[in-house]
Amino acid sequence: MRRLNAILALVVVVCALAVIQAQHRSRTYFVELERLNKEAHALDEQWGQLKLEQGTWANPARVDTLARTRLGLVAPPPDRVRIEALPDAP
Repeated sequence: MRRLNAILALVVVVCALAVIQAQHRSRTYFVELERLNKEAHALDEQWGQLKLEQGTWANPARVDTLARTRLGLVAPPPDRVRIEALPDAP
């Protein structure tokens, strides 16, 4: 009987240590999850800002203004423009 009690006590101690380790691992994973959620939110915000900035930089009116002012580009005269039509498909 004494031996059985010692074995059962050992099993209880091992189970208690396993529970403590599982709780610690759970807390560690939760902290990591919260950190990653915060990082994902920050990246989503940055993505939105970059999309807005891309829309601003790619605005055709802005590109036209910069081409004319900084690069000195002008539209070609109409006699220099030629439009090619694709041949009809059989």
